[in-house]
Amino acid sequence: MTKQHIVKKHIVTSYRNLNPEMQEAVKAKYPTGFTDAMMRVDKPNGDFFYAVPFDTDEVAYLVKIDVKIDDNAQEEDEKDYYDDEIKGADDLQDDNADTAERSDDDMEI
Repeated sequence: MTKQHIVKKHIVTSYRNLNPEMQEAVKAKYPTGFTDAMMRVDKPNGDFFYAVPFDTDEVAYLVKIDVKIDDNAQEEDEKDYYDDEIKGADDLQDDNADTAERSDDDMEI
């Protein structure tokens, strides 16, 4: 007995374009989320999208998943968290020496 080779139709579609039953089936296949199964698909024009594979008996789907890209990450890396003037070790030592020279009488409580 030989197996027949069934050729499946291949469809790329967005998750939100699937009917509710198919969306539930996709969620059931990936109960912990899409992160581990997600792949990046590069288009010839340089754009890209993320998708997960999902197969039925008749169709092999590549389901597009909306992903928010954090464009601010590079801006945060370049952000200056310090004042314009950064004290060096010598400046800090001078500040501590000034405090140590004052007597206990000079201290306010």
